[in-house]
Amino acid sequence: MSDSMRTTSRRPLSSEDLKRLDAYWRAANYLTVGQIYLLDNPLLKEPLRPEHIKPRLLGHWGTSPGLSMLYVHLNRVIKQRDQDMIYIAGPGHGGPAVVANTWLEGTYPELYPSVGYSEEGMRRLFRQFSFPGGIPSHVAPEVPGSIHEGGELGYSLSHAYGAAFDNPNLVVATVVGDGEAETGPLAGGWQGNIWTNPVTDGTVLPILHLNGYKIANPTAMARVSDEDRISYFHGLGYEPFTVEGDDPMTVHQELADTFDRVFDRIAEIRAEAREHPTRPPRPRWPMVIFRTPKGWTGPAVVDGVPVEGTWRAHQVPLANVRKNPDHLKELEAWLRSYRPEELFDPTGAPAPDLRELHPRGLKRMSAQPHANGGLILRELVLPDYRDHAATIDGHGRTTAEATKVLGAWLKDVVRDNMDRFRLFGPDEVASNRLGAVFDTTDRQWEAELYEVDEHQAPHGRVMEVLSEHNCEGWLEGYTLTGRHGLFTSYEAFIHIIDSMFNQHAKWLATTNEIPWRAPIASLNYLLSSHVWRQDHNGFSHQDPGFIDVVVNKKSDVVRVYLPPDANTLLSTMNHCLRSRQYVNVVVAGKQPALQYTTMEEADRLCERGLGIWEWAGNDEGGSPDVVMASAGDVPTLECLAAIDLLRQNLPNLKVRMVNVVDLMRLQPDTEHPHGLSDNEFDTIFTTNKPVMFNYHGYPWLIHRLTYRRTNHDNIHVRGYKEEGTTTTPFDMAMLNDIDRYRLVIDVIDRVPGLGERAASLRQKMIDARHEARAYTREYGEDMPEVANWKWPYDD
Repeated sequence: MSDSMRTTSRRPLSSEDLKRLDAYWRAANYLTVGQIYLLDNPLLKEPLRPEHIKPRLLGHWGTSPGLSMLYVHLNRVIKQRDQDMIYIAGPGHGGPAVVANTWLEGTYPELYPSVGYSEEGMRRLFRQFSFPGGIPSHVAPEVPGSIHEGGELGYSLSHAYGAAFDNPNLVVATVVGDGEAETGPLAGGWQGNIWTNPVTDGTVLPILHLNGYKIANPTAMARVSDEDRISYFHGLGYEPFTVEGDDPMTVHQELADTFDRVFDRIAEIRAEAREHPTRPPRPRWPMVIFRTPKGWTGPAVVDGVPVEGTWRAHQVPLANVRKNPDHLKELEAWLRSYRPEELFDPTGAPAPDLRELHPRGLKRMSAQPHANGGLILRELVLPDYRDHAATIDGHGRTTAEATKVLGAWLKDVVRDNMDRFRLFGPDEVASNRLGAVFDTTDRQWEAELYEVDEHQAPHGRVMEVLSEHNCEGWLEGYTLTGRHGLFTSYEAFIHIIDSMFNQHAKWLATTNEIPWRAPIASLNYLLSSHVWRQDHNGFSHQDPGFIDVVVNKKSDVVRVYLPPDANTLLSTMNHCLRSRQYVNVVVAGKQPALQYTTMEEADRLCERGLGIWEWAGNDEGGSPDVVMASAGDVPTLECLAAIDLLRQNLPNLKVRMVNVVDLMRLQPDTEHPHGLSDNEFDTIFTTNKPVMFNYHGYPWLIHRLTYRRTNHDNIHVRGYKEEGTTTTPFDMAMLNDIDRYRLVIDVIDRVPGLGERAASLRQKMIDARHEARAYTREYGEDMPEVANWKWPYDD
């Protein structure tokens, strides 16, 4: 698509232009009210009766008239300038307004033919809204043109900037509700302009929808002075334009003039940036403050109290229509005030004049391919990860930093995908040992630079902002509009975006059921600086619970991987970056650690998702006395060290070692696509032998995943149990009982008949724990025989 952003000669709209815009707006408002209230009689061909009204009145009227007025005026801009644009409705409960506009411009009937341009189609449009078997009240995935549901407020701007990155010809018109503007994530979202390059990125046009009220309270943005509000946005780097009023024709004229000036200014900024011989100053992007009454054009007074322009208009202004004859009459008068007979022909189709106003084809905001990113998704050019494999000299003998090895490969991924792949993180790319990417790229940055700054540039592929909300929102917006990315974070603080992840996972699950939604690139997390290696940060930084949050989501959209070393991490991440329609969570350490697999072994392990490490066990393919299992790098280390102790001290004990990379393999195949059948699970974990499972996270998750298995009663899980402090790695393991000595004790306690024969070894293990604890308290580090342990056996 060519860059069509250009200036225009501005002139006031003619009276005929204004009437046509207003008619379109009235049509959208009529369709919005109809969705909230009507089951039948969509064209009001007869007086309203109670049976025409929905039994449960749901939806949000208050924000809807403003959303529709903005939509129709943005359509005028698109037609006038041949502009590519998508529409993000931050007040997500304004769903009926956005649905109404997608129906008017024809995309909705094209995708849902049963909801077409007919009286029956309009009836179905009204009936389905917030109705059993219908559509939600938000701007949900079912709504064409949507990339932002908005049920949970605060993320519209971060989604918008993510959509704009690497989309140089796109304008993302983003309506920010004034209630939403009170949220922390939204407050941080305004700063996205600092990371936006006017040459290579698109433009976000924030529109603060200032209608004064939330559900029951005034909004902060509406009650500060005009001077303070303008100063606030000016300080954030924007040039504010204000439109306000309550007379529709006046507001139409002012809004049209303002949008002309705003889009001229955007064109000037982009032209200057693209023609300037040196790096120009950071542009001051325009934004619009749009102030209109809440519930505009709705009932002014209901039951003797003001409604329009107050908080009472937020949801359903007339709440008891079926049982209150006066409310029924008021609803009919309200609907007829839009003069539907002028807006729709007798069959229910929009009048011809209205159908001339909206853009055509893919220029419609509801049909824009950028809002259905899978349509324009291009595959990543992925270099061969095997070229970056860590070399190992025997299992468990070589040391490497897993994320540092990964970083060398990601450097090449960035190099080969400079227009479709970005790294997102809260100031931790280097901290998480991915610094090799800076050999290829920089951190994107449009603000002032000092000589001491490193790897900061207007064209970087690394997006670092100290806001997990922005990182998450940017990545979601980026992938939803057809690109690829990776979000790196400290494990404990990824919880900050728990609810954002929830919403995205639900979005993916819903779009899996919508045939016209094309699959998008998976949302990928790399969680490092994890619970077991927070040596200096301590208890506040120790929390592996994000995995539990992820596993709560539908099994067809979530994946959790715990690679034990660098080569399995490489193989895992290669798989994740190729995948579609998932949320992939990968947990891997950044500290020097033992390496266990060759690249070939890592690939086979990752393909299986779990596997028996024959080199670590001594059951020699027979029936073991005990199964030692692990998931996670530190738990795997301690599990192997425990096996070493068992082989030294109890050589006749038959031990099987199982490592789990793909956590979902533990579930039955009836519960998750990656799950093992009962027969496969029983073959690996046995039907009646003790299983000591050393796990990275909270132990009860393993029980939850395996509770239906034949041998579940024999599965004993060690994991994190909220015991932590600033201490050494091994002391941290001992605090939570995942250490090698505790595992040996568990084996002695649970293998039938072993307790009496191994009593002295059990006592020796208790003493070893005391000795290791005392050593850390005296010397501040772990005992050499613990810290320097390596796998002692030949392959």
